[in-house]
Amino acid sequence: MIKRFLLSVASILLAPLAVAAEIIPAKLQASYWVDNSEGLDISGLSFCDGKLLAVSDKNSGEIYSLALDGKRAELRTHRLLTDLETPSKEQVGSLWVAFMELFRPADQLDFEGISCTGDAIHLVSEHYNRIANVDGQGKASWQEHIWSPIAKAEGYLQKPNASSEGLVRAAGAFWVAMEREPRGLLQLNTKGEVSVFSLPSVAGLGFYGRSEDLAGLDYYDGALFTLERNAHAVCRRELPSLEAQWCVDYRALEESPERIYEETRYGKGEGLAVNPQGIFVVLDNNNVGRAQVPQDKRALLLHLTFPDVHH
Repeated sequence: MIKRFLLSVASILLAPLAVAAEIIPAKLQASYWVDNSEGLDISGLSFCDGKLLAVSDKNSGEIYSLALDGKRAELRTHRLLTDLETPSKEQVGSLWVAFMELFRPADQLDFEGISCTGDAIHLVSEHYNRIANVDGQGKASWQEHIWSPIAKAEGYLQKPNASSEGLVRAAGAFWVAMEREPRGLLQLNTKGEVSVFSLPSVAGLGFYGRSEDLAGLDYYDGALFTLERNAHAVCRRELPSLEAQWCVDYRALEESPERIYEETRYGKGEGLAVNPQGIFVVLDNNNVGRAQVPQDKRALLLHLTFPDVHH
């Protein structure tokens, strides 16, 4: 009885506490309906050499750029991928995941995150939980490091279509966002060594009865930025603790009458990019029309200002 009590106390003391971070309503600098984005489901964003690049989870053969001109945004071809073979798939995981994979085309790579190092672009595939490198001519190859078995052994990547959801290269290592149930972060260094982290909760940040998830990552000004889709929030998290310093809540912007989509069961934020001009979030509408104009099925890009806080 005493031993059981002590173990219970220890588990409480060691459990991660919710971080007290300031949650601030997001301020909109601009919003754009993205031309040429219908049906593509933009799934990742990154600033690379001054350009805002994007990937689609519906087209595995192309990297896009987002050209912003006044009040317009246009999706354009940036780089076509060549020589990227379908990788062999490791089968570590639940029987349910293995069963669901039987119905998924092998060449559907499902890119969900994008980052860059110099002229090289890095993409993460949710289907295969692998990182691909793309050179300046578009030649693509898979990284040799296989990290998903370690994450699965730690209880992550357990559900189909709920795996690798964001990517950023930061401080000499890759960070991969593991989407949900549970959500977490994976760090992969240049030697292929893997570290897995749970994400500290933020006191007062609600997910509206939806799963706590993680949809995008970026690194800016010495901090990791996380897109917490079902909370409609972007949080600035310090390294190495991953504790949130502040979060901006953009729900009112996403669900305003002029921007809301016809289907609103889950949050739609998918891609996150941060630079000195602010925070950029792209919404994946899954080819659903917006409520005011149902035939308009373009993606929405939100440009948010940094909150007026000290860090």
